[in-house]
Amino acid sequence: MSRANHTADTREHLLATGEEIILGKGFAAVGLAEILSSAGVPKGSFYHYFQSKEGYGVEMLRRYFLNYDEQLLVLLRPETGPARDALLKYFDGWVNKHRCDAQSHTCLAVKLAAEVSDLSEPMREALAEGMARVMARLADAIRRGQQEGSLCVHLPADELAASLYSLWVGSALLYKVQRSGQPMLNALKLTEAMLKIPSAVSCGG
Repeated sequence: MSRANHTADTREHLLATGEEIILGKGFAAVGLAEILSSAGVPKGSFYHYFQSKEGYGVEMLRRYFLNYDEQLLVLLRPETGPARDALLKYFDGWVNKHRCDAQSHTCLAVKLAAEVSDLSEPMREALAEGMARVMARLADAIRRGQQEGSLCVHLPADELAASLYSLWVGSALLYKVQRSGQPMLNALKLTEAMLKIPSAVSCGG
């Protein structure tokens, strides 16, 4: 294996290991020594791969949102069926994953948005960019639903996508505070109402 490939593999391993640990403990509570030990990487070599812990956090978020975007593209692709069904499946996934376990595909962004936005401007920017990309994907799916006739919505697609994403991020935070799945169920009920079926309402205005 070349040195470049070894470096890339070690960086990826450190990012994956740290993401799993930080998902459970948060960013500030996790030290570099814990990440290196869990990854089996020699202590003192961290700065060979990342400039700082903050820089590591930025790269971890970029990696997270890149993987998230790939999953979202698969879930929302036209081949999966009507856009409304795909969107509801996506949001139903939030309900099923609301416990924020290591397999949760939504939880890292929610956890770190509440923790680091006031502490690290570079990490806040990475979160903002990643979340904006998620909302853009949702808006694309909403527009597809309007065009194919599976959705009847009167708000602009971008505005509705932002409103829905904000609703679910807030519901995930309420779950963490209340330790109850009810906020997520309430969000799903409201989402179903916002993503209207054409046959149930008049789309003529």
